[in-house]
Amino acid sequence: MALKATIYKADVQIADMDRHYYQDHGLTLARHPSETDERMMIRLLAFAIHAGEALSFTKGLFDTDEPDLWQKDLTGAIQLWIEVGQPDEKRIMKACGRSEQVIVYSYSATSHIWYKQIANKLERARNLTIINIPAEASAQLEKLANRNMQLQCTIQDSQIYLTDGSNTVLVERETFRGGR
Repeated sequence: MALKATIYKADVQIADMDRHYYQDHGLTLARHPSETDERMMIRLLAFAIHAGEALSFTKGLFDTDEPDLWQKDLTGAIQLWIEVGQPDEKRIMKACGRSEQVIVYSYSATSHIWYKQIANKLERARNLTIINIPAEASAQLEKLANRNMQLQCTIQDSQIYLTDGSNTVLVERETFRGGR
């Protein structure tokens, strides 16, 4: 019998001073049986960073043809493709061909090694950004994971503060490639 996803609910208040985006989101996250709380929280963080009306979680690990998050326009064309982890270069290049913009959020202590191994294979991908979330910050984010979360996310001057009211995590992104 196949294992089922674990459902997490998150009410996230986002105050993004960099983009002038202020909104509350009631999110439902399905955590795949093979996914860790840390990875799920990086997905939630990616949502908060790029939050908008059209951004949504996908089937992700349940469907290998979909990213973790995406944003589509009204015609169904993919505007933003967001991957979490350390995808191989073939998956990244395929995503770059299908979407206007691709962003990969890596978060492990080995992210620098992973990126060094694939960097030269990604040279022709002009619509690709790779962001690293420091391992210390992702480990702290993991501690915020609960089945029912009440979170506040503040983004200012490229610094991200995510808090549950008791614990606050400061995330300072490291750009491996691209902008933002």
